[in-house]
Amino acid sequence: MGRWQIVAGQMFRYYEDPAPGKIDTTRLNDYLGTYELAPGIRLTVSREGDQLYSKRGDRPRDLFMPEAPDLFFRPGAEGRRLFHRNDSGKVDALIDRRNNEDLVWKKL
Repeated sequence: MGRWQIVAGQMFRYYEDPAPGKIDTTRLNDYLGTYELAPGIRLTVSREGDQLYSKRGDRPRDLFMPEAPDLFFRPGAEGRRLFHRNDSGKVDALIDRRNNEDLVWKKL
């Protein structure tokens, strides 16, 4: 009795977007298309000018910003989106990395 004890704690993690990188705009069309996580769960990657966007279902579309070749981030959101290329150099998947866990979306 009469001793202090910590019964709860709270931590805050500060996140800052990386600096946008340069992108080879001739490669942007490589990323376009529909990707599937599981049957019926699809994400579409589209382009407007030199900007890439993703859209899933009725959700608002997300802007992608380049960080490095084939590596993108979404402003204000943790995680990265990495486009995977097969042995012939074609994009065959989008890897959505969040909290060190990967969701692999296969390109249809």
